[in-house]
Amino acid sequence: MPDRPVVLLLSGPNLNLLGDRQPEIYGAQTLDDHVGTATTAAEAAGLDVEHLQSNHEGVLVDAIQAARGRCAAIVINAGALTHYSWSLHDALACFEGPVVELHISNPAEREPWRHLSVIEAVADATIAGFGGDGYRLAVERVTDLLDDADAGTGAP
Repeated sequence: MPDRPVVLLLSGPNLNLLGDRQPEIYGAQTLDDHVGTATTAAEAAGLDVEHLQSNHEGVLVDAIQAARGRCAAIVINAGALTHYSWSLHDALACFEGPVVELHISNPAEREPWRHLSVIEAVADATIAGFGGDGYRLAVERVTDLLDDADAGTGAP
């Protein structure tokens, strides 16, 4: 069986605490629940998911660099790194495939410091504020972006 395209799902700092951390904002689902949602959506689209969670910025940068030429797309929930990690921005800018930025909550409706995303400029799409369903929506958007690229439209 030929290898299926891989979507790298990256989870930033504190996302390992989902289910316990501020459930009034992030819900009661765990990170494993969200990865399961993304994996199910990816399998339905003929894609594989490779997941990495880290509380360390450099580990995420290394994963993005290692995905070049190996992964078809990246979905990233960078957590608080979204708002200031120019190293993630730069690494994602060097990735050849689609990038989808993902947030469980809607940062635009939260504290002012969360309104800036340094990831947004290098992402092909942003999914925010849909709770755990955002993981399915992010994979569906990746699928659309990959289909558009295969069709030669390049449409965002």
